[in-house]
Amino acid sequence: MAPVLLAGCAKGEPKAVPELPERVCWGAFSGGEVTPFLPAGEKVTVSDGDFELNENMDSETCSVDIDGVTRFMANATVWEFERSIEWSSWDQRDPRPLDVGKGGIIWDVGAATHFACEPSNSPSDPGKYIALYIAALGKVDPERTQGAVPGLLEKFMAYAQRELKCPEG
Repeated sequence: MAPVLLAGCAKGEPKAVPELPERVCWGAFSGGEVTPFLPAGEKVTVSDGDFELNENMDSETCSVDIDGVTRFMANATVWEFERSIEWSSWDQRDPRPLDVGKGGIIWDVGAATHFACEPSNSPSDPGKYIALYIAALGKVDPERTQGAVPGLLEKFMAYAQRELKCPEG
C-alpha cells in the first residue's frame, strides 16, 4: 500500500471538490449541502440569478459547474394545473417514492417533488403548483448523494414556499 501512496504523492495532491460559496442556488442551500453532489475539480461556477416565479418567469434553474461542466442542478417550475406535473422522464432511472412534498420521487442521483402554492378551486380553474427538481450530473457516488437528497429537497421546498409566500403544508 505504501508504494501506491508514494506514487500518488509524487504526482501532487489528489483533486478535491472546489470550495463553494457560503450560499448557493439563490441562497437556498449552503455550499456544504451541495458538496456531496459534486465531483473533484479545479474551478467552481454557480449560475443562479434571482429566484422569481411569476407571470413573466415560470421556471428558475441553478447550476453548479465544475471545470466548465454542469455537475449539479436545481430547478423550480410553476404549473397552473397539478395534473400537468409528472416525472415520467425519470422512469428509466427506476425512481422510488420519497416522502417530501406531493408525489416525491428519488433516484440514484436526484429527486423531484411538488407542492400547491395556490390550489385551484375546481379541475378547470388554474392554481399555482411548484415542481422542484435536484440532480447530480456526471460521475458521483450514488450512495453519498442519496443520503443527502431528501434533506436537500425538503430545504429547497421550504425555501420556495417562503420566497413565493406560499402557505406551508
